[in-house]
Amino acid sequence: QPGSHRAKTSGLHFRGQAYPFRSIRRLQHDAAAEGLEAFLFFPGRRPDQRPDADGRQICPIPVRREATPRFHHQAFLTPQKRKHFMQEIFTAIEEIRKRLGSRLCIMGHHYESDAVIAHCDFTGDSLELARRIPDVDAEFIVFCGVTFMGETAALLARKGQKVLLPAPDADCRMALMSRASAARAVLTELKERGLDFLPLCYVNTDVPLKAVVGEFGGSVCTSANARVMMQWAFKKSEHVLFLPDMHLGRNTARDLGMNEQSWHVLELDENGIRNPDAQPLDRHLLLWPGYCPVHAAYTPDMIQALRRAHPGCRVTVHPEAAPDVTALCDLAGSTSALIKDAARFAKETDGHSLLVVGTECNLVKRLARRHMNSCTIIPLLDGEDALCPDMAKITPEKLLSSLQSIEDGTYRTVVLNDADREPAKLSLTRMLEACR
Repeated sequence: QPGSHRAKTSGLHFRGQAYPFRSIRRLQHDAAAEGLEAFLFFPGRRPDQRPDADGRQICPIPVRREATPRFHHQAFLTPQKRKHFMQEIFTAIEEIRKRLGSRLCIMGHHYESDAVIAHCDFTGDSLELARRIPDVDAEFIVFCGVTFMGETAALLARKGQKVLLPAPDADCRMALMSRASAARAVLTELKERGLDFLPLCYVNTDVPLKAVVGEFGGSVCTSANARVMMQWAFKKSEHVLFLPDMHLGRNTARDLGMNEQSWHVLELDENGIRNPDAQPLDRHLLLWPGYCPVHAAYTPDMIQALRRAHPGCRVTVHPEAAPDVTALCDLAGSTSALIKDAARFAKETDGHSLLVVGTECNLVKRLARRHMNSCTIIPLLDGEDALCPDMAKITPEKLLSSLQSIEDGTYRTVVLNDADREPAKLSLTRMLEACR
């Protein structure tokens, strides 16, 4: 049962009694007497890397037969048992949703799996979900997305509302490439050199960085409104620092008619700007050298190979891809723009046309199923490289665990630093006001 066992190097503890690893059969026998299946799971390693005394495989944690567990490892389930298990999870989530009623709102980003999206009250990209939060009346907002999305929800939530993240460890790789202390150091050094830069940060950043941006008079943007917000920034300042996504920054600048002589990708080290005298810091647009690993994996060769293999196909991509990739595509657009384009393409084609979409695979495959009777949609890149590993940390099991914690009062909410809250919220509200 959840909380009744804990793995140690000396063995397994169950119901207050210690069982050495060699006594796994006795533990299983004692657990079976209570209607439990006993398994061992070793955090940080595959279950099949540690055999029992007889050399047989031992795997996950205790599971009550008649109830759905909070945590479960499915590596050793047969397809039939896995299907049954997932149905139990689905049913348990929906039962709690029904019991909590209007006290609960579940929000999910488009990049989540279908198994998670099925339980969401609202789905969308970062901008769409941010716009919805102020109008949500629920006491509990469970946000199925990476950490910065939950933080954004907590910034915009009303007093008394509680925001939960099913997977608090689901960081954004791009967000980790830009820290508040580094941004402050760069902005301060530029100011000391007589260069007053207005920061414009992508929403894929943590609250401390958003706070620095708000403090320096800047704003947040999303891929959906990057063009509008970069125009907003240049109306207020001759110089703009865009962070952390250098690809989105360059694609947006190019869309505004700027050329490569107008921008510069900063070279940084642990102290800030590396060898500042050797860099053209007086450019109109300075770009932080961050990127999304999923979208940065696309290459021009992939586009060219697809066009040779499928003449006449339409290729769309997210603007987090590199400029030499977006230049070869028919459309570079935000998540919501890619969804709308797929719907338009499906409506206007003859049923035999091919659309290639370059973004996170969960969304692309959902679009493929949605429009399967009208056209064929395939991902630009498939496999693990096309899936966000942090979005994948949000699973139905973890969603269920969050909902159970609300019912039993053990929930943990997103907690923000009071010093960061107001300036960070200011950077967000500037965006929402500019994009009304």
